Amino acid sequence: MPPKKKGKGNSKKDKSKKNTLEKDDGLAEKYRRSALDVAVLKEHLALRTSVTRQATAVRDDLKSQIRDLEQVLSQERSDMKDITADLNRQYTSMETDLQTKVNRLEVSVDLLETQLAECQVKLKSEREHREKTEAEKDAIISDLQSKLDSMERECERILHGCLDSLLSHLAETRLQWEEQCSVIHQEVKDTLSDFGINPLHI
Repeated sequence: MPPKKKGKGNSKKDKSKKNTLEKDDGLAEKYRRSALDVAVLKEHLALRTSVTRQATAVRDDLKSQIRDLEQVLSQERSDMKDITADLNRQYTSMETDLQTKVNRLEVSVDLLETQLAECQVKLKSEREHREKTEAEKDAIISDLQSKLDSMERECERILHGCLDSLLSHLAETRLQWEEQCSVIHQEVKDTLSDFGINPLHI
């Protein structure tokens, strides 16, 4: 074979190798970009997870506060019940004493009636105070429960949004890779065909 013709064949092979290297470099760059996109998504998901943890911690703290308030309210109710029972016992005792004293000392009637009226006022005041306290505690508990429910809904919305975004991006990336792989496979087949090689025999 003439030397000139042989040199021409070598030039064609060098050009083909150069094209293959350029394609490999392009593929590597696309892979690097895709890897970078995945890393960014992972960081974004980690940030969202951190926010969700913080929201969960706040929710748990609110739950703890609600439990504490419920315990305080229960204790106050118990104390009020004891006070009321004690006042009722005092009232009964005083009423008995008053009746006895009325029978014996009619002179003391006015004084004893005044004391009885004072006890009734105190009992009424304690009852009103108890009702007011219970209403305030119930309002606080209701408000905290409402805030807790709102935070739970917001956490669920954020988490679902992050997952949906990640799944969508992964699906797009997978589709791009499949398309690129198809193109590369076809290019390799064309290159092999240019050299007279049947890809099915490899």
